[in-house]
Amino acid sequence: MDYGAFRYEEPYSRPRGRINYFAWTVAILLLTGVTLAAWLGSFYIFDQPERPDSYKILQRLHKIEQPKRFELTAAPAGEFLTAKQLYDRYVGMGAAELAKANSELARNYIRNYQQVRGLVPYVVGRYAIMSARELGPNDLFTSGMVALANAVDSGELLMEHLYPANPEIVPLMKQTLNVGLEIKLERTHDLSAVIHAERLLDGRVMITTVPLLYGSYTVTRGLGTFRLEPPPILNLIAGWPLLKAQERAAIEQRYADYRQKIAANQGPVPIPGLSPSATPPAAENELVRVEQAQPVEAPAVPPIPSKSQKLAKATPVPKGGKLAKKQKLESPPPVATPAKPVIAQKSPGATSTPLAVASAPTPPKPPVATATATIVAAVPSPSAFVAASQAPVVASVTPVPVLPALPVPADASGVALASNVGGGSWKTFPAGKMPLGRLIGTGDLRDVVEHGLAGERVYLKGQFVVNFSDANRAVLRPRTKLTDKVLHFGAGSSTRIIVEFPAGYTPPQQGTVVNRDEMRPYEITEVRKQEDGQLNVFVREIMQPN
Repeated sequence: MDYGAFRYEEPYSRPRGRINYFAWTVAILLLTGVTLAAWLGSFYIFDQPERPDSYKILQRLHKIEQPKRFELTAAPAGEFLTAKQLYDRYVGMGAAELAKANSELARNYIRNYQQVRGLVPYVVGRYAIMSARELGPNDLFTSGMVALANAVDSGELLMEHLYPANPEIVPLMKQTLNVGLEIKLERTHDLSAVIHAERLLDGRVMITTVPLLYGSYTVTRGLGTFRLEPPPILNLIAGWPLLKAQERAAIEQRYADYRQKIAANQGPVPIPGLSPSATPPAAENELVRVEQAQPVEAPAVPPIPSKSQKLAKATPVPKGGKLAKKQKLESPPPVATPAKPVIAQKSPGATSTPLAVASAPTPPKPPVATATATIVAAVPSPSAFVAASQAPVVASVTPVPVLPALPVPADASGVALASNVGGGSWKTFPAGKMPLGRLIGTGDLRDVVEHGLAGERVYLKGQFVVNFSDANRAVLRPRTKLTDKVLHFGAGSSTRIIVEFPAGYTPPQQGTVVNRDEMRPYEITEVRKQEDGQLNVFVREIMQPN
């Protein structure tokens, strides 16, 4: 058989199989479903970190940051609500609306308030502690203490206030957080944020709060101070609130017995919210937050020369030379004598002209020349040289540190730089009449951080939004456009402007827009950059009101 005649036929090859299109379709659909499930799961996990399973997964992926400590001037923008305002806000919510509000409150706290919609609710007012207990590993916050308190001026609101701290501080906290102790929360010192709200079966509302400052606390009548620390992790599996229904009922029963004992010994105790007077009586003992003392650097003191060394050396001024104030000497300086020079000591009664007063010699003791003077010019007047040259020889001289003399202008009030933040009063100017200086916008603040103020006047202009307002200060943020946010132009939301106002000025209200141009700028006193890139710009108002 001639196989060359049938070269394109393969009688011994396996027959070609058919493609199973149905199996491939099923496989592609399964892969599409897995992709869609992964995509939706990422949204579920990252957008809802307040759920226990999402929080656990993000914690394993190292996508959860530890709650951080805020500063009073760098805290998230919020609103300060009294007990009555808090009750009215949460008592009227439905079950679904309250659950949504609680999810947002917890989510904002877990994210360190980086993506907040609206204002953060802060608590103000007076609350009396009903009970306090230590936190354990089975609680949502695993270390510290929690105190259950009721509002002094409203009996419809309960508050469980969290005090996260290290375990070694807990014994001192147990001695401090006693039953009946009053917690005083003020907007100028405390930032206790609401992170959960619960509507009870009897119609009351219980809120859970945590201080974002994590500061130091003490009592007005007592010893000891404890400092709070941000919690390293949260045990969300424990659930909200921390004090469950049975435990809360037992606490309220014990507190009722406590009030009956107090009433039997001291008379009737006023019921919270039903005080006979319009204003609740002042508390005998209160829990208040205290500020930590800042370390102060001691000024450098020049070394004291020994007795064997010369304390001063008279240097003749060359003929035709000029002094620091460009004034010529009217008489030549005296010739230095080999005797030890006289050192002028600074006394409280300072005068504007250096004087040297020599004491009269007495037989038993050698005369010692003393002087009461304040050095205010680069070179003392000629009369001081004459008095020093006529003084007798010093037998024994006490070494005194001598500070270098600095020239002072004639009118220091008009040229002094505004370098101290927090002063009560300083010089203000009409619009456009301020001293000469460099005018910058918020986009140039990074350059100021790198190079500093360099001793010059720097003014700030721009459009700002008031986030916080107090008696003599306000915290502003630059107002950016939508295009600036998308393209990351300017300083953005990572810049805070802390404005100090002189006495008698009224800071702008929270939420208002402030426009400052080249005619009415702020004067920059200091710019600080934090580790997370946050810029804190300290300025003060130097313009007179319109």
